[in-house]
Amino acid sequence: MSNIVDRRNAVTQQNADTKARTVATLTLGCKVNQYETEAMEELFVAQGYSLTDFEDFADVYVINTCTVTAMSDKKSRQMIRRTRKLNPDAVVAVIGCYSQKAPEEVLKIEEVNLVMGTTGKNNIVKEVARTSSRDKRIVVDDIMKLRDFEEMSISSAGDHTRAFVKIQDGCDRFCTYCIIPYARGPVRSRQMDSIVREVTSLVGNGYREVVLTGIHVASYGKDLKQGSLIDVIERLCKIEGLERIRTSSVEPTIITEDFLKRLSSLPQFCPHFHLSLQSGCDSVLKRMNRRYDTGQYREAVDKIRRYYPKAAITTDVIVGFPGETAEEFETTRRYLQEIKLFEMHIFPYSPREGTVAAKMKDAVTKDEKQRRSKILIELGEEHRREFMDSHIGDEVEVLFETFEEGYCYGHTVNYIKVRVESKRDLSNEIRRIHLESVQEDRMEGRLKED
Repeated sequence: MSNIVDRRNAVTQQNADTKARTVATLTLGCKVNQYETEAMEELFVAQGYSLTDFEDFADVYVINTCTVTAMSDKKSRQMIRRTRKLNPDAVVAVIGCYSQKAPEEVLKIEEVNLVMGTTGKNNIVKEVARTSSRDKRIVVDDIMKLRDFEEMSISSAGDHTRAFVKIQDGCDRFCTYCIIPYARGPVRSRQMDSIVREVTSLVGNGYREVVLTGIHVASYGKDLKQGSLIDVIERLCKIEGLERIRTSSVEPTIITEDFLKRLSSLPQFCPHFHLSLQSGCDSVLKRMNRRYDTGQYREAVDKIRRYYPKAAITTDVIVGFPGETAEEFETTRRYLQEIKLFEMHIFPYSPREGTVAAKMKDAVTKDEKQRRSKILIELGEEHRREFMDSHIGDEVEVLFETFEEGYCYGHTVNYIKVRVESKRDLSNEIRRIHLESVQEDRMEGRLKED
């Protein structure tokens, strides 16, 4: 507690000297939230605020929340309650998916002064200025009525090698387990010229890599009736100085011959595909209201590997979906054993109030979900090791990001983490590396001579 008091006193003195107010932000959840928080931070700075760490004393705390699981809501509440211990007189603003889904519930939390949803973030500074530490205000739009993309932008990011760029918002898939369409609303795409301007600015500020992100990024352009994800990537590849482009999660239905043929002609595109699966059993996929089956998914994987033999394909899998029998789980296990993906993120099913799946019968017990999760996690670790082992002896390009105690860390184009010994910091440099061995979650490499 004494450290908090010391920091509080230091910041208070700084404010007295500079008259600047301080703001601390916290991001929970996905990369879209991360992007939006960075954009809001720039808005605060433009109005004279100074940024400070969330664990420090601040005049304003902004918590950008997630609601993808019940645990996400719990985590949001825990972090909100910490703010008053840091500064009892702060203005506490809660925004994002949790507050969009349950604004009244969030406002009942004692510490909260201002509740905003997943839109209107460009007005965050103005709304904070209208709010005192004694107020209780809700500023949340009806998300389902929105049809236009809310323009936000960043000129820098915490990671000085890779920047996330939001190109799309909303989702119209309505998977039976997912609350996000109700928190993010319908598909809204960003104008392509706006994307190009932001990426050009980021490259001018030294960024070598961008990741195109959204709530359902594969739906880009659907609402505009023109353009698509591949059109965006092709436009961005014309920006001088941009060396790498990645995308966030996509569904297998976007993986067509035309899509891959166009991608493969773009040297800046990184062959790392996070290809959403959720289950390796068709009957479970149908109950989830997914728009593909395991045959289509396997076909997409095979196509990717034809164009990119060493592509990293990663996925998400939900274990213990309502009604998932032992036989259905075993079908999923066998399927994953056969297709051998680079990484699998395994999630035990968590019911979300307001979704179709929350009303389904035949719930799988917690112990059984944990047992099944363990089986798939161990299988995923085996496949990840096999994938990295297959790269031993390869010469690859690595974009370095950090330097610690004589070692540089970075990623290959297919997102294998690499460590090399170096006498100097190579951050934001792309260097040719000889891969020599596998160590836990990374590969060890050796710098090639210049």
